[in-house]
Amino acid sequence: MQKRKLGKGGLEVSALGLGCMGLSFGYGPETSKGDAIRLIHRAIELGVTFFDTAEAYGPFKNEELLGEALAPFRDGVVIATKFGFEGGKTDMGLNSKPENIRSVAEAALKRLKTDRIDLFYQHRVDPSVPMEDVAGTVKELIKEGKVKHFGLSEAGLQSIRKAHAVQPVAVLQSEYSLWWREPEKEILPTLEELGIGFVPFSPLGKGFLTGAINENTKFDPTDFRNVVPRFDEENRKANGIVVEKLTAFARKKKATPAQIALAWVLAQKPWIAPIPGTTKIHRLEENLKAEQITLTVDDLQEIESAFSAIQVQGARYPQHLQARTGK
Repeated sequence: MQKRKLGKGGLEVSALGLGCMGLSFGYGPETSKGDAIRLIHRAIELGVTFFDTAEAYGPFKNEELLGEALAPFRDGVVIATKFGFEGGKTDMGLNSKPENIRSVAEAALKRLKTDRIDLFYQHRVDPSVPMEDVAGTVKELIKEGKVKHFGLSEAGLQSIRKAHAVQPVAVLQSEYSLWWREPEKEILPTLEELGIGFVPFSPLGKGFLTGAINENTKFDPTDFRNVVPRFDEENRKANGIVVEKLTAFARKKKATPAQIALAWVLAQKPWIAPIPGTTKIHRLEENLKAEQITLTVDDLQEIESAFSAIQVQGARYPQHLQARTGK
C-alpha cells in the first residue's frame, strides 16, 4: 500500500488506516478478542501501518487489544491514541489538565505494551484548560520520548492555531466523507496553510455509504447510531438518494459504493489518510482495495455534480455531543 506523510515532522502512514473503536465500543457488542486480533493481523498483511484507538474506547479495552495484537509488529506500525475524558469515560466530562494528560500517557504506554505513543491526540478540546497548556504538556512528553507526534480531534480553527504555535500539530482528526463535507469550508484550507495532515474518521458515513443500511435497519440497543439524528428512520429513508447515486457510479467503475467513497476521500488531498473501521475481514479487504482505484478529474466532477444537489438530512451528532466539536 502507498504511504502518505502527515504534518512536517516525518510521520508516515499507510494511505488507509484502521479505525479500531468499533471492535470494542460504540457499534454494538464488542468483537471477540480472537476475531479482533485476526482482523488486525489481516490488515497488517494487506499493508496497513496506521492503527487508531483511544483510552475511551471501552474504556481501555481497545488499547489493551491493540497492545496485544500489534506487539509482534511494533516497529512497523504507527499507533495513535487519545486523551481528554475524565477517567477515560465519555459520559464523565472532559479533562485535559496537564496532570491527566501525563497520567493517560503513562497508562496508555502500559496498555499498548510500548515505550512510545506514535501519535497522541487530544480527543476533544477542553474549554476549561488553555490550549497552550495542553500543547505544552504534550511537547514535554515528546521531549521525554514518550510521544512522537501531537494531534487534535474535532478541534476548531482557533484551537488548532493556538496549539500549533506551541507544539507543531501533525494531524487533525475529524469526520469527513461524501455526506459530511463541512471541513472543506475552513478546516482543510487551514491545515494546508499550516502543513498539518488530516485523518478523516467515519469516511464511510458510519456505515451508511456502504449501502448496507436503510430505513428498515435495526441497530443493536448499544449502538450509538440510535441517538444520532442522521440515523433516524425518516432521515435514513431521505438520505437513501446518496447511496443510490454512489452505487450507480460505483457500478460504472466496477467497484463497490464503499470503495468509491474511500477513493473519493483519498483523492481530495495527498495529506489525507482516512481510517475506516470494520469488524469483518471481508469488509476490511473490500475497503483496502479502494486505494487501488484512481478517480480521474472527470470522475471527480461527475461525483461533485451528482452530490452537490443533495441536501443530506439530519445532524451528525445529538446536541450534547455536537457541543464538544469545533472548539
